Amino acid sequence: MSEAIKTDVLIIGAGPCGLFAVFELGLLDMKAHLVDILDKIGGQCAELYPEKPIYDIPGIPFVTGQGLTDALLEQIKPFGSTFHLNEMVETIEKIGDPLFRVTTDAGKVFECKVVVISAGGGSFQPKRPPVPGIEAYEGTSVFYAVRKMEQFRDKSILIVGGGDSALDWTLNLHPIAKRVTLLHRRDDFRAAPHSVEQMRALVASDKMDLKIGQVTSLEGEGGKLSAAMMKGNDNAITKIACDTMLPFFGLTMKLGPVANWGVALENNLVPVDTAAFETNVPGIFAIGDINTYPGKLKLILSGFHEGALMAQKAHRYVYPDKRLVFQYTTSSSSLQKKLGVS
Repeated sequence: MSEAIKTDVLIIGAGPCGLFAVFELGLLDMKAHLVDILDKIGGQCAELYPEKPIYDIPGIPFVTGQGLTDALLEQIKPFGSTFHLNEMVETIEKIGDPLFRVTTDAGKVFECKVVVISAGGGSFQPKRPPVPGIEAYEGTSVFYAVRKMEQFRDKSILIVGGGDSALDWTLNLHPIAKRVTLLHRRDDFRAAPHSVEQMRALVASDKMDLKIGQVTSLEGEGGKLSAAMMKGNDNAITKIACDTMLPFFGLTMKLGPVANWGVALENNLVPVDTAAFETNVPGIFAIGDINTYPGKLKLILSGFHEGALMAQKAHRYVYPDKRLVFQYTTSSSSLQKKLGVS
């Protein structure tokens, strides 16, 4: 076991809510380390829709998932938080009052007075289509997320699925792709009606193709896709020429070891109070999509609010003998000094 890393707060999950929690904790002089199972900062925003627009962040009419992540990282710069990526928290052990020992699957050990679970819905993994040998093409010709649109310029793309992700990327990629083919098992879609209308207009003007059926096999050597075989509803087999495939079959959500951390669970979510978003274990909080309470809305802006109230209660554990005076960043010279703007 490695030597323990000591910090005031350990945040599990480096998505938008975890990042903003760093800001709220930092204003109150609490240092944080963050652990995330992903290989990048930003959670679902960076992993699943880095270039997809978000329209409901207060005061920001339009921002992408990556743009929001970048802005939050800039905002928390003054507080010098440390990130531990590609790691999963395995155990949380109470060793004091308040004090927790937290270990990761990489053997890293933390000792902290507060734990904040900001793990979204747990570990999100794309559902793999039931296509024999698809693993050989993953990462080279088959992708489950679009991280950089430019990567798909001039490609012959087969998009498989009928939900919002499939339709969104059909519309976003067709202007830069050589050709886009959308394949769905039926001529009925679960996506936003406006997106479906736009897609059908592109098909009608021969700017893309729509096929009805299912992928049965892939062709190509060395992980480089050359075609996909499709079985239509009439059982006829058709070859679709393509060098890239984007399957959008949804995501599986794995709660992972959260169930073993000693916090109460309710339908794979963590119940919290609405005064501080604290779990049944004093000193362990849950913010963002992982928590549940009456009236809960799974919105990023809700998670920001939860992080602000969490930090107020966390201060009591980190500084039990220090009186907390509420201040505004607009008028407090001491807060502005912390932010480097005084």
